[in-house]
Amino acid sequence: MPAITLAPHAIKLPSPSFELVHAKLPNGLRVVLAPDRSAPVVGVSVLYDVGFRSEPEGRTGFAHLFEHLMFQGSANLEKLAHFRYVQSSGGTFNGSTHPDYTNYFEALPSNALERGLFLEADRMLSPRITEENLANQIAVVKEEIRVNVLNRPYGGFPWLELPPVLFDTFPNAHNGYGDFVDLESATVADAADFFKRYYAPGNAVLAVAGDLDPEETLRLIEKHFGGIPQRRVAKRPDFGEPPLTAERRATAVDAHAPIPAVAVGYRVANPVRELDAHLANILLTEVLSDGDASRLQRRLVQGDHLVTDVSAYLGEFGDPFDERDPTVLTLTAHYPDAKSLDRILRAVDEELDRVANDGLDAGELDRVRTKLASAMFREMDAVISRSLNFAKFELIFGRAELISELADRLSVISDADVQAAAASLRPDRRAVVELIAGGAA
Repeated sequence: MPAITLAPHAIKLPSPSFELVHAKLPNGLRVVLAPDRSAPVVGVSVLYDVGFRSEPEGRTGFAHLFEHLMFQGSANLEKLAHFRYVQSSGGTFNGSTHPDYTNYFEALPSNALERGLFLEADRMLSPRITEENLANQIAVVKEEIRVNVLNRPYGGFPWLELPPVLFDTFPNAHNGYGDFVDLESATVADAADFFKRYYAPGNAVLAVAGDLDPEETLRLIEKHFGGIPQRRVAKRPDFGEPPLTAERRATAVDAHAPIPAVAVGYRVANPVRELDAHLANILLTEVLSDGDASRLQRRLVQGDHLVTDVSAYLGEFGDPFDERDPTVLTLTAHYPDAKSLDRILRAVDEELDRVANDGLDAGELDRVRTKLASAMFREMDAVISRSLNFAKFELIFGRAELISELADRLSVISDADVQAAAASLRPDRRAVVELIAGGAA
């Protein structure tokens, strides 16, 4: 087997300081290492380039179901062994499914690094996909949906209700949690095909951060991942959709919600190809709703008393760097008077027009830009967050080191850029979902 080698350069991040090392195994697995000897812990993260958008029609929720199956034993480990090995080492672990990727990760003492690498390599090689495991995890996922969505106020709002109104294609519009009929009809053959298609080494990024020696870590990675056979990786489709040309409205009923809510969604700039426009949209969401001094907080909550809370964010789950095109700028609010929706929407439009036409107040952009950059660096403090972010930026943007450039990129986004972002959020380019409350009594 050809040996893997260090990339000829290391990238220095600003404070906090890390050096990234890139490598690639012959089977296609991309590797990012971020050594930091300040604490005896490591984070191990594996991201696969498959999420809700990759699910075939008739298999809603399958990417999330498969995430569960990946914890049910693997080539050399029986069911629950992964749990025991991590916890007996004093570590933690988890996984999650997103529109564009699925991740698996551990935080471990640094002396357990090889154990973490072995565990991730073993299930990349061959998870235990059996009738028993599949039936068990279908039941688990259905119960998760009951608890988190069906029997919980605002449980799926707005990430389940907004996409089918805003988008037209199945990959972008369908229920990523899964329809019970689709889940119950899933077969072992479906799961095996999903694994073969998407869980190849060449469709994954492995990131390791923390107390590690790069040369020794690469040796261990080659030892455990190098023997996994290379498999063909299908080209990812372009899931993009054009902006709306007319407003779309829909209603949803929540039997458990005590008061109504609204979600407003706009299709916005491609995060990968139009990063500066994406950053302008991020700053706009901060201007609109971050903190008591933000525009919509002052107008809708403190001034007009129309809503009890309001938020604006990018990305289906509020992470602006979590997905490729299409991504969504979402506004949500809860309000006590069911008849006030049109007043709320008019107030939102007026505030967007104020930003677009009158610009920002003195120091307003600097305030939100500094706060956002600080939050980005703070998120990198925990070793597991660090490994997850490096893997995500390598997968989504093709460059893990982009994290180190974001503060500089944000610093050159101007008031005019944010004004242009606000001007693009017109009523004819939005989808509005009104959540009707059924639990007020």
